[in-house]
Amino acid sequence: MSIGAGIALFAIGAILAFAVNVEVGWVDLTMIGYILMAAGAVIFLVGIILMMRRRSTDSVTRTAVDPTGNERVTRQSTSMPDDTVGL
Repeated sequence: MSIGAGIALFAIGAILAFAVNVEVGWVDLTMIGYILMAAGAVIFLVGIILMMRRRSTDSVTRTAVDPTGNERVTRQSTSMPDDTVGL
């Protein structure tokens, strides 16, 4: 959801900064457009970082020697972080 909100803020800011040519005495629409574009870019990047963090997995491979048969035993496990952690 934050990725879409970031894109929407960036688009609205670009429209205000580059397409609107209205002079308002008490507010600078170009500056507000640039601020919205910056906020949209930050929100977009935070959304991408959180999505990448959520989808990471850890893979662990362990090799040991079985004492009874003197054979190598390899165990591999993959774990994904819980989605509720960090909220």
